[in-house]
Amino acid sequence: MEKADYKARLKELQKELNLLQLAMCRQGKSGIVVLEGWDAAGKGGIIRRLAWCLDPRHLKVWSIGAPSPEERRQHWLKRFWQRVPDSGEIAVFDRSWYGRVLVEPIEGFTSKSDANRAYKEIMEFENMLTDEGIAMVKLFLDITPETQYRRFKKRFETPQKQWKLTRDDLRNRGRWQEYEDAYEQMLEKTSAGCAPWVRIDANSKREARLAAFEAILKTLGGGIDTAPPPADPEIAAFFEH
Repeated sequence: MEKADYKARLKELQKELNLLQLAMCRQGKSGIVVLEGWDAAGKGGIIRRLAWCLDPRHLKVWSIGAPSPEERRQHWLKRFWQRVPDSGEIAVFDRSWYGRVLVEPIEGFTSKSDANRAYKEIMEFENMLTDEGIAMVKLFLDITPETQYRRFKKRFETPQKQWKLTRDDLRNRGRWQEYEDAYEQMLEKTSAGCAPWVRIDANSKREARLAAFEAILKTLGGGIDTAPPPADPEIAAFFEH
């Protein structure tokens, strides 16, 4: 996609999302955006472009890493319940509760049996949220090993971005097949519920960002009228004099 076409389309989608957020605030609607995918698949770039067009007072971005020692003593879903958006808010999860069935069993932090049980708990968790009227869109950003290598190399060669590249990132490339199998199982087991996965080819950052915005608008905007409400007659009368 040509850069000019991409920027024009992105601007349109950002304007639509801004109007949608305003309508969600007025109507007390909440939404969740889940971002999962490979390292360097472009999750951060999508989040930054979401934040540029949304009111930060009604936006929460949660970057999910390993649980703290305190969180390890609690039920594993508690930290996600605590991040459920309030009325009128949009919550974006940069990685999510799906770590329970992805990184944790692969890295040995969770047993295989606990990870398998987590699938049922995840589906129940998402059903409870959507039953309460919270719209949820789940985006899986898919790239090839070759694309990841090129992006890692670019990070390494850019001093301002070197810090983003860790030894764990490189080590995980050696377990690509394990992660690929885990992703496929995740998509298969959790796409038939109330919040199916949207799989995005993220080898092109521009096209992936547009696809992500379109999916977010489609899901979070379902059934929401973004047209502004009529003016309050009493307030209108005040300005007629």
